[in-house]
Amino acid sequence: MKYFPKLVGSRLYLSPMNVEDAPIYVKWLNDKTVSENIGLDMKVTTLEGEKEWLKKNLNNYNFAIVLKESDELIGNCGFDEIDLIHQNAKLSILIGEEEKRGQGYGKEAIKLLLEYGFNNLNLNNIMLSVYSFNTRAIKVYESLGFKRFGTRHKSHYFKGKFYDEIQMEILKDEYSEIEPFIYV
Repeated sequence: MKYFPKLVGSRLYLSPMNVEDAPIYVKWLNDKTVSENIGLDMKVTTLEGEKEWLKKNLNNYNFAIVLKESDELIGNCGFDEIDLIHQNAKLSILIGEEEKRGQGYGKEAIKLLLEYGFNNLNLNNIMLSVYSFNTRAIKVYESLGFKRFGTRHKSHYFKGKFYDEIQMEILKDEYSEIEPFIYV
C-alpha cells in the first residue's frame, strides 16, 4: 500500500487513509483486544461497512498511523466532531497491531495530531473519551497534558460490570506550556 506522509514524527508518520486498507481495519475492529478498549466489542464490522465508512471519512481529519522505517500500517487516529467555528474537536486513536502497543507509538501519533490541531487547524479545545478500565490509555493522555473534565458514571456495560466513561480535554494554551515536540 502506498502512504503519503502528512505529519512526520521521529518513528512514524500520519498519512491520509486508504480504502484499500479496509481489510486490515476490519481485522482490527473484530479483534477483541482492540474493540473492547474503544467500546465496539458488541459490533460486528464487515468489509463493506468499513469501506463505506472509509469512503465517507477519507477527506476528513482521519489518518493512518504508519511506521517510517517499514511503511507498516499500525493504526489510525484523527479528529471527529470537528467544529472549526468554535475551534474544538474530539480526538480518537487506535493501535491495531497488538505487538506495537505499549511502545509509545500512540503517544507520538497523538502529539502529531495535537500539533496539527492547535497550529494548523487553529483549534482551541481538543477532547477525548476513554473508559475507566483503559488505565494504560488514561496514563498516556494525562502524560500529554489532558485533564479530566467529566465522568459519565456506569455508562458502559462490559464483561458483566458497568464502567465509567471519562471525558478529558486539553486547551491550546495548556499544550503550549508542555515541552515542545521535536520532529526528526
